[in-house]
Amino acid sequence: MSKVSTDPISDMLTRIRNANLVSITEIVLPHSVIKESVAKVLADYKFIVSVSTTKDEAKRKQLQLVLSTANQSPKITSIKRISKPGRRIYASVNEIPKVKRGRGMVILSTAKGIMSGNEARQKQVGGEVICEVY
Repeated sequence: MSKVSTDPISDMLTRIRNANLVSITEIVLPHSVIKESVAKVLADYKFIVSVSTTKDEAKRKQLQLVLSTANQSPKITSIKRISKPGRRIYASVNEIPKVKRGRGMVILSTAKGIMSGNEARQKQVGGEVICEVY
C-alpha cells in the first residue's frame, strides 16, 4: 500500500533527486496529469531522456521516467520545489526568475498549461512557479 503524499510534485522531484544521487537511470512513480506535464517539460529541455505511462498489476497508471542512459551522467545538477502547498509563489511575466544566467530553467503552471519560464515569457503569461532545475 502506498503512502498518500500531500505534495505529489515535491514527491516526484525528491524521487528524481534521490535517483540522481545514487545513479539510478529509471524511476517509476504514481501517475497524475500535472506530474506528467512537468516531466514532459523536463524531457523537452533534455534534463531527462524520456517520459512514458504504464500500468501496474492493479491496473493503476504509472509514470516511468528515464533520467539518463547507462553510460551517461545525469543532466540534473539541482532540482528544487519553489511553490509549496502552504506557500504559493506566483510571478508575473516580468518577474519570472532566470536560473543560473539562463543555463537552468523554471517550470510554471499558467492559464495556458505547464511550461518553462522561457515559453511563458514568449507567450506573455505569468503563473505559479513550480520548480527550478539546472
